[in-house]
This record gives sequence, C-alpha cells and structure tokens, in this order.
Amino acid sequence: MGNRFSGKVAIITGSSRGIGKAIAVELASEGASVVLNGRNRERLELAQKEIEKHTKNVISVCCDVSDVNEGKRLIDETVKTFGRLDILVNNAGVSMRGYFADLTPEVFQSVFRTNIYGTVNPTIPAIPELRKTNGSVIFISSLAGIRGLPSLSAYCSSKMALRAIAESIRIEEHKHKIHVGLIYVGMTEIEHQKETIGPDGSVVILKKRDKRKVLTTEFVAKKVLKNIRKRMFINTLTPVGKLNNFLQARVPLLVEKIILKNLHKFEERSQ
Repeated sequence: MGNRFSGKVAIITGSSRGIGKAIAVELASEGASVVLNGRNRERLELAQKEIEKHTKNVISVCCDVSDVNEGKRLIDETVKTFGRLDILVNNAGVSMRGYFADLTPEVFQSVFRTNIYGTVNPTIPAIPELRKTNGSVIFISSLAGIRGLPSLSAYCSSKMALRAIAESIRIEEHKHKIHVGLIYVGMTEIEHQKETIGPDGSVVILKKRDKRKVLTTEFVAKKVLKNIRKRMFINTLTPVGKLNNFLQARVPLLVEKIILKNLHKFEERSQ
C-alpha cells in the first residue's frame, strides 16, 4: 500500500471491530499512526494485533466515549503519545429495533448517549488539536439519517443529529481550515455477535446479513479515506441512498408512499 497518510495521527472511535476496525486497517496501511478505541478490552487487543501487521505506531485506549471525561482522556492520551492529532473518525454507535409505541424511554437515552454524546465528547477537546494541523473530523452516519424509518426512530433521529453537528462545525471552523466529512453508510456486513437494543432496552444479537446485499467494511473504509484525502463534505455510499437523498429533499411524500408500500421489507431487515 501507499503512504499517503504518513506522519498523520488518527483516532477511530468504536474500532475494535466492524467499520471502525476496517478504517483503522486502511489508515495504518497508508502510513498513519492509529489510536484504537472501544469498551471491550479483549476485542481491542485483538484489533491492535491486526493493526500491528501494518504499523507499530498503534495504541489502544479502552474507554467509553459517551462519558465526557473518557472522551477527553482519549484525546489527551493520543496527544501525549504521538504529539499531535490529524484525524478524528467518530464511528462509535449503536442501533435499535422496535416501533416507537413499544419503546421504553431508556432506548432513546441509550442510543443518544452513544451516538450523540459519544461523538460530542471526544470532538470538543479534539478541535484545538485539529486546528493546529488543519485536520479532519469525520462523522460516520447512515442512510437512516436521511429520513425517519419504521422500527428505527431513535437511531434515525440520532443520525440526523450528526448532520446538524457536522454542518455547524464546518461553518464555525472554516477559518481554521478543519475538514468536516459526513458519510452516509448503507447496510453493511456485521461481525458475529454484534448487538442492537431491543424495544425494552435489552441487548439483542443481530442476525448475519446476506453478503450479496450489503457493503463490505473494507469498501466503506476506502470511501472514508477518499473523503479525507479529497477533503469532501458529504458522501452517500449506495445508489439507493443517493436516490433516497435526492427524492427526500424534493418529493418526501413520494418517499413515504414507497416506504409504506414496502413496509414488510423494512420489517424483515429490522430482524
């Protein structure tokens, strides 16, 4: 691989598996120093061993970024170890399943705590460091962040919030030349035993998805790196997502009719 990110220091939250780990692998193979993050120490150690095949400049910070002090600690330990920060990829997130009427309020609290506060908490202390390097802050969103979908109300609303945060930072930090990227990811392959939150707030194990119908984590990772290299703003990764984005902005009632007509498919996908 090349060394297009040589000398750069990148944090990827939620990088012990899945999309986050794939992004870490791609950045490491392109020469970046990598900071892994997650709440499960055992999975982090396994991920670090994989990254070490590409670079020795890798550390793991086991912490919960939904906690404000832990979010700051992630940034502090990165700068203490590597002396700088060039890229922050806000990837940590959790999904949920269940119709709104069946949800307990704790489901919204759990989803927002991870998806919103887990993004805000590391990003605020990262901004001063990114100003020094004219760096990048990346938000990993979802096609579910384009419009509200059945069985995903808490998840959709949390991902929609990421766009507002990204847009605000993009304007506020324009003078400091910080690049802001927002990635709308479609359905992606999942690793064994990946969890989601059920309507009662309990942990539910997701079923494996048909690989013919989902994005690979490597594909998503390469698109994220392209966004960073080209300092792009919004990337929507699938043709269906791009069509949805186009139609939602112009004929939202048509999108609603399409969803209602295909409601059974959404319910199947939510399993």
